[in-house]
Parts: sequence; C-alpha cells; structure tokens
Amino acid sequence: MVMPTTRLDSDHNLKFHCKRSGLQSKAQKFLEKSSKAETAITCIVLLGTCMLIGDGALTPAISVLSAVQGIQSRSAKITQDHVVILSVIILVILFLFERFGTGKVGFTFSPIMLVWFGAIAVIGLYNIVKFDPSVLKSLSPHYIYYFFARNKEEGWELLGAIVLCITGAEAMFADLGHFNKQGIQLAFSTVVYPSLILGYAGQAAYLIKNPEKLSTTFYSSVPEPIFWPMFVVSTLAAIVASQSLISASFSIVRQSIALGCFPRVTMIHTSDKHEGQVYSPEVNYFLMIVCILITVGFRGGPEIGHAFGVAVILVMLITTFLITVVMVVIWQTNIILVALFFLVFVGIEGIYMTSLLNKIVQGGWVPFAISAIFIIITLSWTYGRSKKSEFELSRKMSRQEFDELVTRSTRLPGLCFFCTDLMNGIPPIVRHYVQHIGSLREVMVFVTVRILPVRSVLPDERFLVAKLGPNGVYRCLVQYGYMDKHTMEGDVYSESVIAALKDIAADEQEVEMLHSALRSGVIFVLGRIILKMDEKHSWFEHFVVDNLYRFLQKNFRSNVATLRIPPGKILQVGMLYEI
Repeated sequence: MVMPTTRLDSDHNLKFHCKRSGLQSKAQKFLEKSSKAETAITCIVLLGTCMLIGDGALTPAISVLSAVQGIQSRSAKITQDHVVILSVIILVILFLFERFGTGKVGFTFSPIMLVWFGAIAVIGLYNIVKFDPSVLKSLSPHYIYYFFARNKEEGWELLGAIVLCITGAEAMFADLGHFNKQGIQLAFSTVVYPSLILGYAGQAAYLIKNPEKLSTTFYSSVPEPIFWPMFVVSTLAAIVASQSLISASFSIVRQSIALGCFPRVTMIHTSDKHEGQVYSPEVNYFLMIVCILITVGFRGGPEIGHAFGVAVILVMLITTFLITVVMVVIWQTNIILVALFFLVFVGIEGIYMTSLLNKIVQGGWVPFAISAIFIIITLSWTYGRSKKSEFELSRKMSRQEFDELVTRSTRLPGLCFFCTDLMNGIPPIVRHYVQHIGSLREVMVFVTVRILPVRSVLPDERFLVAKLGPNGVYRCLVQYGYMDKHTMEGDVYSESVIAALKDIAADEQEVEMLHSALRSGVIFVLGRIILKMDEKHSWFEHFVVDNLYRFLQKNFRSNVATLRIPPGKILQVGMLYEI
C-alpha cells in the first residue's frame, strides 16, 4: 500500500531530504493538542481547495471568452454563437496541451507574457498621452474617499465589477510551487504591476473622451493598425492565465491525496527538478468538461463575471486566514504585525466580498456548486478513511496472537510480500487471510510503501527492514521519491529486499532460509477492504460510508495502482469491515 508522507526519525538522514527547524510555538502546540482547532482549519483548507479548483474551471472560460469577444467589433456578421464556438475550440486545445507538462508549457508561453505586458503598457501610455494625461492623478489613494463620498451605495455596488480588475494577475503565480520567491517578487514589481497600472490608466483616459465605448473599452482603445496582432496576443495571454490555474488545480489535488483527503487519481510528475509540476488526466478532463459547460451556458454574459469574482474573493479571504496561521505557527511573526496584516487584508477583501453577495443568485452560485462536488468527495473520503483506520487500529493483531498464529500455520516454500498501509502493528486482514488460507510462506514480509517529498531516494536508503516475529516474518518500509519508478517487477526488487534482510539476519541458517525462499518463488498479497456501517449508526453515516465512500473506493485508483507488480504473482484478499 502507498502511505502519505508521514515523518519518521530516519527521514533526517536522507541525503535529498530538506531538514526543518524543530522549534514549536505555543500556537503550534495548541493546534496539535486541540482536535476542534485542527478540524476547523481542515474544513477551511478544504473549502479553499475546492474554491481554487472551481477557479480553475472559471478562469479559462472567462479569460478566453473575454479575449475572443474582440472579433465582434470587426464585423456585424460575427455573432455571440461564433464567439462561443471559437472559445470552446481554444479551450479544448488548451486542455489537450496540458499533458506536455507545466515546465514545457511555461517555457513556450513565457515570451507571450512578456509581449502581452509590454504591449498593454505601451498602448496604455499612448492613450494617456493622447487623451488625458491627468488620469495619472488616480494613483493617489485619497481618490478612494472621493469615489465613495460621491457614489455612496452605488460605489459599494460597483466594487463587484471593480474586483475583476484585480483578478487575472494572480493567475500568473497561482501555483507558487513552480516559481521561487525572488522570481515572483521581481516579475510582479518590475513587469506585472507597472504594466497593469499603465494599461488601466490608458483605458480610463480613453473612456474620458469616449464614454460610449464602455462595453468594448479594451479593444476600442487599441490603435487600429495593431488591432489584429493585439487580438492574437491577448488570446494567447488568456490561454497562459488559464493554464496557470489548471496547473494549480493539479498540484492542490496532489497535495490533498498526500494528506489522505482525496481519493487517488493519476499523478504524473512532469519535471525532475520541481516536485509541484504534475499532471492529472482525470482532473484535467473534469475541468475541461465543466469549463465548456460554463462557456456554453453563460455565453459570455455578466453571470460568468459574477461567478469568477465570488470565487476569487473567497479564495483570497481563505488564503489570508491561512497565511495568518502560518505567520503565527511556522514563521513565529510578532503578534502585532500578524494582527495588522490580518485586519488590513480581511478588511479590504471583506468589503469586496460584501459587494458580491447580491451577485450569488446572478451566477455567483457556480463556484459554490463546483466546490460542493469536491467537498462531498473530500469529506466522504476523509470520513471513510478515518473509520477504516480506527477499525484497523482497534482490531489490529497483538504480537502474541500473531506469533501463535504463525506457529500453528503450515509453512510452504517461497517468499510472500504482504502489502499493507499500517506502518505499526499487524492489520486484522492478516488474521482473516491466515484463517482461511491455513498456511504461510517460508518467508513473509509486510511491505509498506512511502512516497517522500524528495526527487529520489538512494538505493541504499530505499529499504528500512526489521524482524516482526519468529520463523521468517519481517517488516519492510519501501521509500520512493516522486521521480522514482515505483516498480516491484523483475528479480531486482526481490533480491534487493532479501539483501536488506540479510543485514539483520541472526545467523547463516537464516540467510540460507532467505535465499531458499527467493528461489522457491515470490507472491504478492494485496488486501481489499470494504466498509459497512452497522445498525447503531445514523442514516447519514450509512449514506456517507456505505454509498459515497464505497463508490469512491471502487471507482478511483487503489493505493497500489501506482505500483508495478507482476500481475501473475498477485493474490488479492477481500474483507468486509462492519464498523
């Protein structure tokens, strides 16, 4: 079985492993001891995760639609139906392109983003000089006060539209695992932010002289000779922004799987340098279908903007809360600075959120609907796994019971690898297996596989072995990095495990037993657990475990699906857990 990245003392000795400080703040100790606090933070994280995935479906739809709609200003014969069809074609190509990996996609699109930001900066500067240079006075924050003093309640309602001006820039850095801190700071400070300021200021200057062009401001403000080149660049830039959120969805699902909060899907690492660069076909095609449905359903209307705004602001609010927790627990920042950060950002984002509340019925419900699907999946999976773990821990075999079971069993020649995700103790399915089979192989090795957050684990650090009981019973912890091939095929794997076991053998007789078992043949035993709630539980618990969890368990990839095990040497043992 494949285990999440549980920390062990031996991890500090791995040459590729990053060592971290062992200091703990009072807040960290509180979170570790308070189950209610951990549950609250987990729920907030899950909500933010699901909202970000919803953002990953909305961003491509609104970005591509907004870029493509520019062609309508060229001819009255081009209808909204043409825009939707062209947008769907672009979106399909974008999602199909994702399989090539974030690194290759980013390398291909980086020049496009430089051209895009350079172009909007130059066009913005041109419009400022041509139409109204005084528009640069808007950089002064005191105009915020004048805006609300003049517009009052209408100004507050307009915040729901203004929020779209601050979305999109964050898409470039949606998955921070793909960039380092210095790169983000340098790119945003010297390229992204100045270009956006000039671009928006230029459009404002253009609108001062041409207020009737409000609905087509961007393309109308582009000088006629460069319209088509700018149309191409803006469409490509929309694709880049979309790709960033899609990649972020892959990474956040991978992290949820590692924490045991999401059923296992295919995760393909596309870079041997960056752990965060992954691709998931299942997530990719789910987002593609949802994105196409949104594009066809809303057809570029204002509802898609409302949905996008609600999703982005909610993600920002949740991010601010979690960053505050990180500042207190991990960074151990001065509490005054933490409070100042929290109040300022929650105040700004909260005001934007309140202006979007009346937009929920006008399209703002979409991110909640997408999030609800993933929340149901994550909560059902997390609850089912927790019940399964509680059952196994409460009914795991004692050392004495296991020794008696081994002593009574008939021993057959050969080597048996019994795969389990229980790192400490012997799972109850072993009792079920021995009672029905009535025999054990000469050498039995309980195998647990761990995937570590490192690029590769050296061969001499791959196996951690120990004796589990008398008469040739051992435990083996197999450790892989995210770029290692998780294979148990061929003779190399079995011979490597036997070589590791020889190091802890007591005498030559035990060594000979190991070699004899290897020569006699190898079998892999996999356990398949089915949960069933008994009558004392509520109907809701029955529905979650007996229906939702079992459906996910059956239709998603199993824990051993990522391992390459010889198909002709597998014996699967099933057991019904009535809990």
